[in-house]
Amino acid sequence: MDRDDDIWAQAGRYLSLGMMLPAGTFAGYFAGYLLDRLFHTSFLAVTFLVLGSVAGFIALLRELETKTHQDGK
Repeated sequence: MDRDDDIWAQAGRYLSLGMMLPAGTFAGYFAGYLLDRLFHTSFLAVTFLVLGSVAGFIALLRELETKTHQDGK
């Protein structure tokens, strides 16, 4: 059985694609929240939320681009 034909491999690949953006957003917010508490500020959580969202989106686009090029071979 080829790995590309395995239903569980496909499910894992699509699940990882679906979790990239929320994971980046959550990680960014959590890091900003911790820094806000450490430095007694109130803007870092929102700043890191945006940065985490952008990072998750870029990671998602890179992964999709890689998959597209692999499927085109």
